[in-house]
Amino acid sequence: MVKIRLRRMGAKKAPFYRIVVADSRYPRDGRFIEEIGTYNPMTDPAEIKVDAEKASKWISNGAQPTEAVRTILKKNGILK
Repeated sequence: MVKIRLRRMGAKKAPFYRIVVADSRYPRDGRFIEEIGTYNPMTDPAEIKVDAEKASKWISNGAQPTEAVRTILKKNGILK
C-alpha cells in the first residue's frame, strides 16, 4: 500500500519533516517514491509547504495519508 507520510530530517531536538509518498513496507526515513512537500514545526507558526497538485494526484490514485499528514493537508485545504 502506498502512503503519504512524514520523513524526519534535521538535527537532534530540531526536527524538520519532508512529506513523501512511500510504500508502507519501507522504513520511516528510508526509500520513498516522491517528495511532495515540507513541514517545519520549529517555527512559529509552523511552516508548511505542499505541492497541492501532486498531493491530489496521489490521493486520487489511492495513496493513504497518515493521521499527521491528513491534518496538514486539511489545514492547507487540499483535503476536505
